[in-house]
Amino acid sequence: MTTGENFTLLTDLYQLTMAQGYFRERKTGRATFSLFIRSYPRNRGYFVAAGLRDVVEFLEGLSFDPAALDYLHSLNLFTDDFLHFLSGLRFTGDVWALPEGRVFFADEPVVEVTAPIIEAQLAETFIINQINLQSLIASKAARCVRAAAGRAVVDFALRRAHGTDAGMKVARASYIAGCAATSNMRAGQRYGIPLAGTMAHSFISSFEREADAFRAFVESFPNNATLLIDTYDTLHGARNAAQVAKEMAARGLRLQGVRIDSGDLEKLAVEVRRVLDDAGLKEVKIIGSGGLDEYDLARFSAANIPYDSYGVGTKMGVSADAPWNDMAYKLVEFDDRSVLKLSTGKESWPGKKQVFRVHDDQDQLCGDVIALRGEEIAAAEPLLTQVLHGGKITGRLPTLNDSRSVCRDELDRLPEIYRAIVDPARYPVQFSAGLQDLRDAIQTQALQAQ
Repeated sequence: MTTGENFTLLTDLYQLTMAQGYFRERKTGRATFSLFIRSYPRNRGYFVAAGLRDVVEFLEGLSFDPAALDYLHSLNLFTDDFLHFLSGLRFTGDVWALPEGRVFFADEPVVEVTAPIIEAQLAETFIINQINLQSLIASKAARCVRAAAGRAVVDFALRRAHGTDAGMKVARASYIAGCAATSNMRAGQRYGIPLAGTMAHSFISSFEREADAFRAFVESFPNNATLLIDTYDTLHGARNAAQVAKEMAARGLRLQGVRIDSGDLEKLAVEVRRVLDDAGLKEVKIIGSGGLDEYDLARFSAANIPYDSYGVGTKMGVSADAPWNDMAYKLVEFDDRSVLKLSTGKESWPGKKQVFRVHDDQDQLCGDVIALRGEEIAAAEPLLTQVLHGGKITGRLPTLNDSRSVCRDELDRLPEIYRAIVDPARYPVQFSAGLQDLRDAIQTQALQAQ
């Protein structure tokens, strides 16, 4: 998204048609909506929260500018009095949310919005759009980082991300989740994320000889050159790189690394490492890339394949094996009346909520309890914090590095059985007795009212 642009019309038509319906019926009561993920994609045992900063900044600045109002008027769908109402609309509600970088699990509220119902309803599309994508990517990136087993992972996803905003948010979310850097220059500028990159095969093939391309590149970047060695024959490319590295050493310089982007990446890394070591270049790093994801990285780590870092692009940038979350934003309270949804497979839990996290005596995560907002759970940490009050941001928003540290610490405390790349165990999440009693009572009332 472009900073300073008004995104209030980044919404679905039915949000505005419902808003006019509420307006004409004079429904002005306060509503609470809860955002959560209903189920786990295959091989997922946890999610990483991301996207909250974009949400709170959007809500604090929510307004319909003249261009938006003119467009709505041109549709001949909305009444003049409703459009006049929208011209003065601002978000005046409260938001409780899980801080970015924290892990969460199915059914747990990530964001809860309480506001006059029109305001809360109009917030839905933007909230899901940002939290869903960024949490999806942060969860995928966290798996890649853990699978790399201490080797750096760099975001290479921009060219194949699903549009410009997605490319920016992939860089942001993957950095929260532990990626060391991004190739995305604009993300580096906007978010302060470290940058990393090498070269493309086109640079090599624009020269008649591969070695000449290598020499030209290190002349431009004598202190941080990494050479792409698989354009023609990877082992021959490794030997050319070794020769250029020796020429650099004679000038007091050092080649940083080589990158392998195709072929049998396991076998080639071993053979390239041997070429470099035999040339006395043990300090030259090997970077792996080319369609990688956490399944590849876990396999490389288990076999101790000699990569020093990885560039991970498409499969992380679109979360290829699990490209969507079943995320929902459901009304749970209106006018001090708790409500729920009973649709098969899409049930919801009523009332304002809090999530409590229990740690064992080694400070490891051992279970969560979803409870009513006013409940207390002994020896447990409440996770949702108030981030907006009366439409204004409360306190200082965490920096990107703050959220990155939170994510690292949280994942370090999540036992390995829940972080497994394949078939992870299900983390225990319970519903409090108070929440279960409320749900039973509201369900009975709802069925009797049919």
